[in-house]
Order: sequence, then C-alpha cells, then structure tokens
Amino acid sequence: MENPHLFEFDLDRGIQEQVIEKLEASPRLALSEGVGPPAGGIYALYYQDRLVYVGRVKGNLRGRLSTHRRKIEGRQNITVDDMQCRYLTFSGEWWTYAAELAVIAHYTPEWNDTGFGSNVPGRGRPGTKVSLWDSQFPPKSS
Repeated sequence: MENPHLFEFDLDRGIQEQVIEKLEASPRLALSEGVGPPAGGIYALYYQDRLVYVGRVKGNLRGRLSTHRRKIEGRQNITVDDMQCRYLTFSGEWWTYAAELAVIAHYTPEWNDTGFGSNVPGRGRPGTKVSLWDSQFPPKSS
C-alpha cells in the first residue's frame, strides 16, 4: 500500500527535464571551426537533423567540438556540412556529469555506443573488432 503522505523527490527526473528543456531551447549551430566556448559542459551532435551523439568535457567545448570536426573531415560517407551541434555550459563539474547522463538516458543517441567518441574502449588492442562508426564511416585514404 502506497503512503499518500510520503514524498520522495525524483532528482534524476528534475535534472533531466530541465536540461532537456534548456538544451532544446539552445540554437543548433554548424559544426564549424571555432564553435563553442573554452568552457566545460555538454554537447549534442546532430547528423542529418538527428541527435546522434552526446558528450561532455571538463574544460574546453571548443576544443572537443574541433576534435570531432577533424574526425568527421577525415571520414568517408559523411561531411561536416551534414553536422550541427548544441551545447550547454555548467559552473560545476558534477552538473556536467549529471546533465550528460540525463540527456543520454532521454535520447539514447545511436553514436554513443558505436565507437565515435574520442575515448574508444579497446582501440588498438589485439582482437578488438572494427567499431560500427569505423565501418559506416571509414577513414579517407591518404
């Protein structure tokens, strides 16, 4: 039997609702050189108008977005013109972690589990399979 007098605050839901609202209200920007501030926060990448990746960075959104831009420029079957981004900055590192988790839980972006991110687990180790990202968007030939 549920206690009608008991209130338990759902902090996860509160964070998720506010972060999603703020992220969706922020403008989508081209993934151009120099986009983003030199501050920590979260970012969302859009490929052909679909949110496909969410990430976080402690100190420099501009640097991380530039890294992703260069990665995309070096791939086949995709161009930077196919991409857009949004970002939010935070005054505390804890909020950055919480916001990233909330956005990923809400959207379940397809590239978050494909090997797109800058820290791909297992890359370079013997027996590591080619990631989904690498098979869909192989590196350009030199």
